[in-house]
Amino acid sequence: MVFRKLPGVSASGMGLRLSQKFVFLLFLSGLVTLCFGALFFLPDSVRLKRIFLSKTETQPVTVGSGSENDVREHLKRPKDQEHPRGMASVKGETSTKLKSLSRKPSVSHEATEERLAGGKAQEDLTLLRSKTESASEKSTSSDHGATSDTFSYKKFKRCLLRPPLGTDDGKPSDPKTNERREKVKEMMKFAWDNYKRYAWGKNELQPLTRNGHIGNIGASIIDSLDTLYIMGLVEEYNDAKDWVQTSLDLNSNGEASLFEVNIRYVGGLLSAYYLTGEELFKNKAVELGEKLLPAFNTPTGIPRGVINLGSGTSWSWGWASAGSSILAEFGTLHLEFVHLTELSGNPIYTEKVMNIRKLLNKIEKPHGLYPNFLSPVSGNWVQHHVSIGGLGDSFYEYLIKSYLMSDKTDDDAKKMYYSALEAIEANLVQKSPGGLTYMAEWRGGILDHKMGHLACFSGGMIGIGADDGAPEKRQHYLDLAAEITHTCHESYTPTKLGPEAFRFDSGAEATATRLSDRYYILRPEVIESYMYMWRLTHDPKYREWGWEAVQALEEHCRVESGFSGIRDVYTLTVSHDNMQQSFFLSETLKYLYLLFSDDDLLPLEDWVFNTEAHPLPIVRKNFREKSTFFFPL
Repeated sequence: MVFRKLPGVSASGMGLRLSQKFVFLLFLSGLVTLCFGALFFLPDSVRLKRIFLSKTETQPVTVGSGSENDVREHLKRPKDQEHPRGMASVKGETSTKLKSLSRKPSVSHEATEERLAGGKAQEDLTLLRSKTESASEKSTSSDHGATSDTFSYKKFKRCLLRPPLGTDDGKPSDPKTNERREKVKEMMKFAWDNYKRYAWGKNELQPLTRNGHIGNIGASIIDSLDTLYIMGLVEEYNDAKDWVQTSLDLNSNGEASLFEVNIRYVGGLLSAYYLTGEELFKNKAVELGEKLLPAFNTPTGIPRGVINLGSGTSWSWGWASAGSSILAEFGTLHLEFVHLTELSGNPIYTEKVMNIRKLLNKIEKPHGLYPNFLSPVSGNWVQHHVSIGGLGDSFYEYLIKSYLMSDKTDDDAKKMYYSALEAIEANLVQKSPGGLTYMAEWRGGILDHKMGHLACFSGGMIGIGADDGAPEKRQHYLDLAAEITHTCHESYTPTKLGPEAFRFDSGAEATATRLSDRYYILRPEVIESYMYMWRLTHDPKYREWGWEAVQALEEHCRVESGFSGIRDVYTLTVSHDNMQQSFFLSETLKYLYLLFSDDDLLPLEDWVFNTEAHPLPIVRKNFREKSTFFFPL
């Protein structure tokens, strides 16, 4: 900083008269007072205060709706080129000519099962659980001195109605069911071991070519943390945790899908923290959450779909109509962002998602429906395409789950969900000539009688929301959930795996009539609905249907070095797509494991699953208050 000389002051500063010294000192004291007053009392001084305050103190982040410079401090991230969830494709993933491979696993079934069945595995599991309890106690040893704005893991645990892992880790008493559960666990270990051997640190495994696919930020590792933990795969969980601690780099420059980073990385880290109490996961989740905030710097506060986490700039997907944002992307942030506020004490995350909801409530909905494309500049719908599958799906899921996660206090989410469901029933729900109930798509008032595999989650969604609907409609909703789940099961033929999309026109009944719709990429949505419907009804057919899926995955998708999607579900001589998706580890196998477990493993009274199947706890009002002890720690 350069100061001008004051009159009468020599260059050496030694020639001042007494009166001049007095004036000079008075000037300096006034300047100091003015500066410190500005630093600590003016409303725009937050960023200046950070210079002087401890780095460990949580400070609010101020984000202007129209500026891209407000939250760019330290926003650097590695490159993430994940497809938007509703747009995943097997096209272009490999140009290698695929050879028919033996299904003999590189890790033998016998060796794996022997290891899992041994006393050593149980000993390791007990040690892991005790270390988890020790970590949670250490992280909360000073809880008695915490303010009401400080998240306490110990108090959180006391807010749960039941232990997260049940009384016996969810082990079913029926030997046959337990044998099936152990088979799913063996599949998880086989998939994980091959990922670790051939693609460690990469996003996903390509099992035919035995290498990693896209990026070095370990999507499969973050997506697997909670699955490994609840299955008691101790060594594998510890390897994943060590990688997060030593190798997860959140400071590299690169581009990322806001949606995928949120549901996979933020969701996965949050879930791992709530299950284990490891501060590492909480700190990484909050750090990453802050890096997503610049995407919301639009005139409306509706975030754009792609963000450069190094510069903070964001833009819309090139394929998105007229630079629009996608309903299933900006509408699938609420669960994670509410928990980021809970853990950080910073309200900005909740404010961002509540602003999205406020805008959606304000604008007109055609026939009560929510189109898939919205302009982040004008806040208006770009085109009237409505789908409960890709581009729209998880928006509706997060409405009912936001209500459930709020301990049923978020009445706004409840109203939005049931209003949307009413519009869906009136405009999209159809019955085929063969009696199958399905969700059609809506294009400007014209129905397209197609249902995507992604839309098959809706059976479970409608099921978990049935009890909180109008009393006279509760049984109707549960029946509707069962009918949709049945339709999706009927699409799983002849390989017992389902196509990406199936149709109900020109005589087709839940059948893919286009070659481009016949592939299966290890998707979880049908199995997800089986799990929820089992928990809600205990109808044994859902476990039988789940076992059919296990056998089909083993027969058609298991290859020598992992699991792979297939290109045509109607051909018994399968062609593999050479991709073990990270959501296979996070969702498909987790939902199967829960399907064959007792209901007290991650009980629905305490947990909701984000759209990547990462369990997040219900936020009870005593999260931050003195709470009743519901079960002993």
